[in-house]
Amino acid sequence: MQDSNKSELDKKCEELSGAFKGVLSWKWDDRFETVLAEFSTDKKNSVREILDRYLGMTWDSSNISRAPKTIQKINVHLGKLRSGQLLFSTDPEKDAYIFGAWWPWGDGKTISIRIAPYYKKLSDSENDGKIEYFKSSFGI
Repeated sequence: MQDSNKSELDKKCEELSGAFKGVLSWKWDDRFETVLAEFSTDKKNSVREILDRYLGMTWDSSNISRAPKTIQKINVHLGKLRSGQLLFSTDPEKDAYIFGAWWPWGDGKTISIRIAPYYKKLSDSENDGKIEYFKSSFGI
């Protein structure tokens, strides 16, 4: 696929996955239809820096009720934010954006991050194609 044919979101996905190269290893999470990485808390600051740089918007349990409706929908789909969990995204007012869920484990040693695109106006078959491209961007 030529760069001129890639959407803004496709390019952002590639930039994000590139920023994580050598930092995290990804697998597919069928349960939430996201890429998933689990990492030790010693990587917390570097992972958080990448998420802040590429996703930019952050919600937690104290402000999620003020988030746009599509972010709240993702929050419900993921089981609702609990204390210490975060939800990141690019601009949720766009027709397509990326979100990421930050979930510290109860052991205090591990954090999971789940990332996926969210498309507001695609058919199921169009969405499936985009998800396959997204997964390939993360090496899955």
